[in-house]
Amino acid sequence: MANVSNRMGRIADQLRQELAVLIREEMRDPRIGMVSVTDVTVSKDLANANVYVTVLGAEAKPAIETLNQAGGFLRSLLAKNINLRTTPKLRFIYDKSIEQGRHLSALIDEALAQDALHEPNDESDAETPGQDQH
Repeated sequence: MANVSNRMGRIADQLRQELAVLIREEMRDPRIGMVSVTDVTVSKDLANANVYVTVLGAEAKPAIETLNQAGGFLRSLLAKNINLRTTPKLRFIYDKSIEQGRHLSALIDEALAQDALHEPNDESDAETPGQDQH
């Protein structure tokens, strides 16, 4: 069983690498922008593959729709480049993880900036509450 999942991982990684090159070199549609293939998951029967992508320089929704429309074209190019019994049907999905990471990083930066504004002075921390000073 471990060999099967190992094989699936290798196939998914090879598909990810090949698709990244094919999209960059073969797709000339301006609606796509700059696409980065972040992950690929393959079904056990190799009939379907979910391709997770991020899009820079274009709107995500039209870019994903364009990629899904070009799925057959990309699948035929994959069949020529990869030696598999069956080439999976491609389904492109927008990967929000990078966008969410940027948002979380901005929130952390904002929280750190707020903390820096409210830092107490070292002199006032020297006195501890409850101690009498004579």
